[in-house]
Amino acid sequence: MSAPAPDAPPGLRTGTLTTADISFFVVSAAAPLTVMAGVAPVAILLGGVGAPVGYLLAGLTLTVFAVGFTTMSRHVRSAGAFYAYIARGLGTPLGIAAALVAMLGYNGMEIGVYGLLGSATSDTAAALGHDVPWLPVSLAGLLLIWYGGYRSIDFGAKVLGVLLVAETGILVLLAAGVLLDGGAHGLSLGGLAPAHVLTGGTAAVLAFAFAAFTGFESTVIYRREARDPARTVPRATYIAVAFLGLFYAFVVWTVIQAFGEDEVVKAAADDPGGLFFAAITTYVGAWAADLMHVLIVTSVLASLLAFHNAINRYTLALAEEGVLPEALGRVHPRHRSPYVAGAAQTVLGAVVVLGFALAGADPYQQLLLWVNTPGMLGLMLLQLLAALAVPFFFRRIRHDEGVLRTVVAPVTAFVLLAGAIALVVGHVHLFTGASPAVNTVLLSATPAVFLLGLLLAYRLRRTRPEVYARFAAEPAEPAEPAEPAEPAEPAEPATPSAPTAQTAPGETPCPHPTSSSSAPASAPPNPPATPLSPSATD
Repeated sequence: MSAPAPDAPPGLRTGTLTTADISFFVVSAAAPLTVMAGVAPVAILLGGVGAPVGYLLAGLTLTVFAVGFTTMSRHVRSAGAFYAYIARGLGTPLGIAAALVAMLGYNGMEIGVYGLLGSATSDTAAALGHDVPWLPVSLAGLLLIWYGGYRSIDFGAKVLGVLLVAETGILVLLAAGVLLDGGAHGLSLGGLAPAHVLTGGTAAVLAFAFAAFTGFESTVIYRREARDPARTVPRATYIAVAFLGLFYAFVVWTVIQAFGEDEVVKAAADDPGGLFFAAITTYVGAWAADLMHVLIVTSVLASLLAFHNAINRYTLALAEEGVLPEALGRVHPRHRSPYVAGAAQTVLGAVVVLGFALAGADPYQQLLLWVNTPGMLGLMLLQLLAALAVPFFFRRIRHDEGVLRTVVAPVTAFVLLAGAIALVVGHVHLFTGASPAVNTVLLSATPAVFLLGLLLAYRLRRTRPEVYARFAAEPAEPAEPAEPAEPAEPAEPATPSAPTAQTAPGETPCPHPTSSSSAPASAPPNPPATPLSPSATD
């Protein structure tokens, strides 16, 4: 076998991310502080004092989904995550369609949030007595997020860890103030009774609750960069969904106690955007409200960086598959980041942001809500298809997984997620605040992209059959080093024989490369990776 090329292209930095690092990425994508301060008041307004239960039910549904999802992650090592699972379970055409929907979903969730960054920063500056226009802030945010994605993955994990602790810390401070003071009229669990949960607004609350978990499933995207991915990826997935479900429900319940179960709905109706700020001012102090304003901005930045990293890795995987241009698959030789994909994603974001600005659109009501809504629906569709793919995948392979993980949980999750999508579609006007015509266009975006993906799949099968055939293929196993040979006793010289084409004893056959490998299959196996400090690597 020929020696590996010394100038083999660099791949992503393997063995870097711990369970905590991956958890930081996916929880940060959900932006807990922004979801609580910006969206939870609307859930309270629509669902009343039973709103916390909606977050628990959404978390329970996604936990059921995670059972089959993480079980399949132990058997599918492709870098394609969602689209690889769907391709392996439901077929290559649906997998390629899912890949395009993933690009729509994650780009929609990220690019729309630049509008929120601009509007949130403007609101924070106004609360502190300053006037800051939104567009320069959004453009500066694009550059800042590009730089975060350009640097190494462990650099991003450290940044997100700090920002996530800060934004959850301010909510814990609010909750502690309410609990220590006993709330407005004493603490009560009466609002969690079935009579308060099963109301006319329950469906709307559930729609908002499911939207609050967006991004938790992206744990599998970081498989190639994780330490012991068979363990870290499932653990991070369960930690993320459990933390978000319990934390959301707890924080919403404490805010209800802050105003009292009889007064909180009126307070939310009078000033939904100021509900959390009024509560923390009363129970902690005005300084904490000012700090919360600032931390909402950093919460949005953390969400943007988390989604940016996820998009870059999807783009890298599709470039390695041959579906996207090869240039997008380049990895930085020093930072080991998909830097070309990151630059392309930043340019796309700038085009969309500037387009909305030139059209005179509102950064929150239109840029955020109109771009985010198709993205959210795209990610929910991917969850639905991934749940359906699990039982079909396990029917085709030999395995020792139990029927609960491979059939019962994923089928149950499929039914529950279908209901969740129906709730979101039925209440889409609450997410967009737009006219029926605009809502029709927004709802049509995801199925249109899915159909486009199916057409692309059939075109690839006809014109580029080699790309189609290896789509979502498993990466080659790393070559095992040959064990040292035992010293041999001197022997009589043998008669020379002609060389053969067979592999010599003790030599490892050269595996064929696959599109999902992070490095050529002929490259030597990586040594056990030791995380380096940012100063040494970045």
